[in-house]
Amino acid sequence: VLSGLPKITDPRVLVNADTCDDAGVFKINDEFALVQSVDVFTPNVDDPYTFGQIAAANSLSDIYAMGGKPLTALSIIGFPIETLSYKLMNRMLQGGIDKMKEAGVMVIGGHSIKDNEIKFGFAVTGEINPNKIITNDKAKPDDVLVLTKPIGTGIVGFASQIDKALPSTLQTVSNSMTELNRTASDVMIEMGVTTATDITGFGLAGHLSEIVVQSGVTAEIYFDRIPVFDGVLDLVKKGVISGGIERNREYASQYVVAKNGINEEMQAVFYDPQTSGGLLICIDGKRGEELVSRLKQKGIDRAVIIGKILSKSKGKIVLKHNSN
Repeated sequence: VLSGLPKITDPRVLVNADTCDDAGVFKINDEFALVQSVDVFTPNVDDPYTFGQIAAANSLSDIYAMGGKPLTALSIIGFPIETLSYKLMNRMLQGGIDKMKEAGVMVIGGHSIKDNEIKFGFAVTGEINPNKIITNDKAKPDDVLVLTKPIGTGIVGFASQIDKALPSTLQTVSNSMTELNRTASDVMIEMGVTTATDITGFGLAGHLSEIVVQSGVTAEIYFDRIPVFDGVLDLVKKGVISGGIERNREYASQYVVAKNGINEEMQAVFYDPQTSGGLLICIDGKRGEELVSRLKQKGIDRAVIIGKILSKSKGKIVLKHNSN
């Protein structure tokens, strides 16, 4: 989408859209830079307050993935004010503001427009040391890949829309989507991580594709190690496959080689678009278990090593079972 637009040449712009990173970074001085991102999407849960919390957590995630500290946010709302009560909009905002407050972020303004459907999100500004930016282009052979949250939110959300999701599954997924990636970010910063991303709309396959392409490496991912929400594979077997999965497959499948034993249902989960997913962190293989241990000590219970970086390449993902 952005490929035909003029290139940014200002040397103060340290990170922009050219590298498909999670946020842009603008240098102020040798020790301080601004890190900025924006995310807006349609509701994926019924409760407006919970949706507001999810929208905030999702918007903050890009800043955390870059190793930044979010400071302020502006709300962005599209709302059918002529057909729905303004009280719904108020509850969304309250949920978002409360989650931002939990993160230590001030919502200092915003903008709303009349729309045919609800859309909500935030533009977030944070701070970062320009010498300690975590990007998606420094993965190297012998690194391992650590994922901090289960995947499957897109499939469960679509199942909810067609009344095929269990209430217990919905609650578990909702709890995960409202969980901030702040703690995971703090831990990876403490350990000196240089490459990471968050798993959101492009799914695990799409966001990992950005790492392998930008870093010029091949990644080996073990599907049986990937944390997946309970019941997700069963939903896929019943035909619960959203359009987002196919869109992500169209984009990322050129980089993915699925080995024997990886069936269509497993691939659908791999391409499933996430909302407020976890962080995918690259770290030297000798320190991978230490990272997982520290994450679990901080309450990130589902953190796990899901694969490793094999070699330099033009960018490839090998999806297989751990025993293959």
